[in-house]
Amino acid sequence: MTVLDLIISYWPQFLAGTEITIKLTLAGLGAGSILGILAALGRVYGSSWIRRVAIGYIELFRGTPMLVQLFAIYFGLPDFGLTLSRMTAAYLVLALNSGAYQAEYFRGAIQAIAGGQMMAARSIGMSRWQAIRYIILPQALRIVIPAWSNEPITLMKSSAVVFLIAVPDLMTQSKIVASRTYQPIASYLVAAVIYMALAFGMTSTLGVIEKKYKIPVLEIESHRG
Repeated sequence: MTVLDLIISYWPQFLAGTEITIKLTLAGLGAGSILGILAALGRVYGSSWIRRVAIGYIELFRGTPMLVQLFAIYFGLPDFGLTLSRMTAAYLVLALNSGAYQAEYFRGAIQAIAGGQMMAARSIGMSRWQAIRYIILPQALRIVIPAWSNEPITLMKSSAVVFLIAVPDLMTQSKIVASRTYQPIASYLVAAVIYMALAFGMTSTLGVIEKKYKIPVLEIESHRG
């Protein structure tokens, strides 16, 4: 069986796995963005105990391998009476892991905004959280795009680890095809090409978004620098 024959014969499996991989990536990225923003705001503007909680969360999930996190949640939580399905565990781990990394992207973007803007907002009667919501955060979300654009691709590639708990993602489907055809190189080569195509699509999309929402003043300042 040639690689082309393998693709034609097992394309439904590869397609089903790709769909699961995309769902895992998008869900993990979306939930991770919410967690990341909350953790970043807590670390920059929160009280001392909120900052400690945010730092603890960030350091825990950035400082341990995703595989350990996956096994701890999927195999460890049942010991405490909480059993999660494979998909739920995968979604949860990807969201928590991505949120920790995104928190640092967002924190850097927030701290890049001049402190005088907060003072100006407070001087015209805005509360602290109104200033964050309407002035600080909108700018930070635009500033963060170039650095943050690495996260979707990294998360998509990292999602392959979920095949170890039999989530039917692209990696799992490739493994199944390899076991059926006895052609592991061809099977994993097809998977690699699909991963590369997904990464290219994400890079292109994020490039368009970055150009659309970049802040012209910052670009002028960077050229002057």
